[in-house]
This record gives sequence, C-alpha cells and structure tokens, in this order.
Amino acid sequence: MTFEEARAAFPVLERYAYLNAGSVGPLAQATYDAMVKAGKTELGPRGSYDSFERTVEARLRTVIAGEIAVEPDRIALMSSTSEGCRVVLAGLGLGSDDEIVTTDAEHFGMLGPVHATGARVRVAAVRNRPAAEALDAIVAEVGPRTRLVAVSHVLWVNGHVIPVKDLTEAVSVPLLVDGAQSVGAMPVGAEPYDFYTVSGQKWLCGPTPTGGLYVRDPERLRIGSPSYFSQTSYEPDGAFAPRAGAARFEQGWIPAEFIAGLATAISLAPEWRFERAREMADLCRERLVEAGFDVVTEPGQGTLVSLQWPGDTKEAVKRLYEEDVVIRDLPGTNLLRASCGYWTSEEDIARLVDGLQGLD
Repeated sequence: MTFEEARAAFPVLERYAYLNAGSVGPLAQATYDAMVKAGKTELGPRGSYDSFERTVEARLRTVIAGEIAVEPDRIALMSSTSEGCRVVLAGLGLGSDDEIVTTDAEHFGMLGPVHATGARVRVAAVRNRPAAEALDAIVAEVGPRTRLVAVSHVLWVNGHVIPVKDLTEAVSVPLLVDGAQSVGAMPVGAEPYDFYTVSGQKWLCGPTPTGGLYVRDPERLRIGSPSYFSQTSYEPDGAFAPRAGAARFEQGWIPAEFIAGLATAISLAPEWRFERAREMADLCRERLVEAGFDVVTEPGQGTLVSLQWPGDTKEAVKRLYEEDVVIRDLPGTNLLRASCGYWTSEEDIARLVDGLQGLD
C-alpha cells in the first residue's frame, strides 16, 4: 500500500488537515461501511443465539491481542482505556494503608480511578522535566507501601515516552500502563506488564467507544465490578464461577458494528505506519520550532507534538478549525497539541504552521 492509497482511505483528509488522533482518529470509509453492514443485524432477530455469539465471542480479542503482541485470552474488550483503568483499580482492593505511584501528566481517566481507591497517591513530577529524567522521578516515589505504579506509556500532554520496560525492571510492584497514546502509534509489546489498556478510537482509527484491557494473570485480579459477562454460572446469592481468561472483566455488550469497525480499521493499517508517524511527528516539531513556536515536546518522543500558546487556546483551536485545520487544546495547561499519524502529509503540517502564524 502506498502513502497516497493509505491517505485516500480517510474521507476527512480530502478537506481537513486532521491532526487530532490523540483524541479520536480519522475514520476510513471501509471502516464506516463495515459498521453500517454489521449494524443491520440490529434489525433482527436481536438477542438470538447466533447474534450473541457473533457479538460477544468475536475475533476482536485476537485482533487487539495482535496489536500488542499478547495472547487473546488475556484480552478483555472495553469501551475505553478509562474503563480498563477502572476495572483494574476496582479489582486490586486497595485502601488507606496502601500507596499508588503515578505522575503529574496523567489523564483523569487514570487519575480518577486511582483516587477513588482510597489509597494514598504519590505523584512523580515528570511533566516539566526532561524525558530522560522521568524514570528516576517515578522510581523515587516507590516505597514499602506501594502496591501499584500507574502511568501512561506516552504522556497525553506532551507526547513524552515513559520507559515502561525499564520501569518493570526497576520496581517489584504491579504496573498498570495506559496505552491510549501508544497503541497504533508505535510498536507495543505488552506481555511484560501486569495491565495494559488499549484505545480503539484514537490511533487505531476505530469507532467510539472501543478498546481493550490486557491482564497478564487474570486469576490474580479480583473481579471488582462483575457483569453478566463475568460468569459461567451463578448461585441465588450471587456467588459465581468466573469465565476463563480476561473475558471475565468485560463490562457489557459490545455492539456488532463496533466490533466490525475496529477489526476493519486495524486491518487497514499499513506495515510502514509506525515509521511514517514517527517521521511526521519529527517533521512537525521541526517546522514549529523553525517558525518560532515554544514547543514543549522533545525530539524523538511519541507522535504528539505540543506547544505553549500565549493566548486563548480554545479560541486558537476554533479559528484553526475555521481554516480546516483540526488540533486540540489541553484545558488548564495553555498547550495546543497536534497528533501526527501515518496518514499525515507534509502539506498538513504546513497548513498547521501557516494557520498558527496567522493567529499571531
């Protein structure tokens, strides 16, 4: 597949410089068509045995597992990375005598469930430090009461990559990794981690809400929020026999159109996607720096590029959208963030730079 063919798969790119996959990726025509086709099953008969099996026991676990190089029976289908974080933290049974280590650059989808455990939260200051110092900052917060380290693989505020593989070797407690900004944007091998979340709608360009959760050892995580899909049989008092593998943690029915859409979206991604995305992110950063903007993302990090903006970030995003350039602002940070995927062109980046210069 050529770059031109890959780019042509996304109708939105015919008009827009779409640089917001860190929030939600572009949707391919083939993905949309697969969703429409699968959605027709809703016309009936709904709830039939065949429909149930097709929807719940779908091949999507295998597809997601392939993206992060793990076994399918260790994947639970989720609606988002936030849901995956909630499942893990609810299952750990932590309390006020325990500690969780996280960072000051996490999304609330992680931080909210962390706080809700009632454990003491130790926050490593990494956001305003060089990327190379992040590992030491996180490890320094780990102590004798630490029961979990919960961090993003790629920080959503500035695109810096946390060396999570090194982190597993530096600490002896379980590691929950938020893969919202990594899966689909860079190569990921999740097997070494205890828990790893997957977003379907961001860099994988699937429908919302879709995603997954990798659990290395399902038997060791309590089912803290059981659903009907958690069990194979149950007693009148609610005691139940859990399903095999990570499927026991699934929270609800995944619509057939979402399953078909995400599976199709993943199948469309070219083999060269990671190299191209890395190249475009580097080019985007380079062009913004050359234009005199205060870029906070270091070279060679993730596929997010953030810059400090002196004015109203919401107004900047709104005005860029009027020029058919789509990025996002990060509330409370004075940052604007561009997302560069394999579909990103040099023209997209030029339009971004020109648009920002026009706002000065």
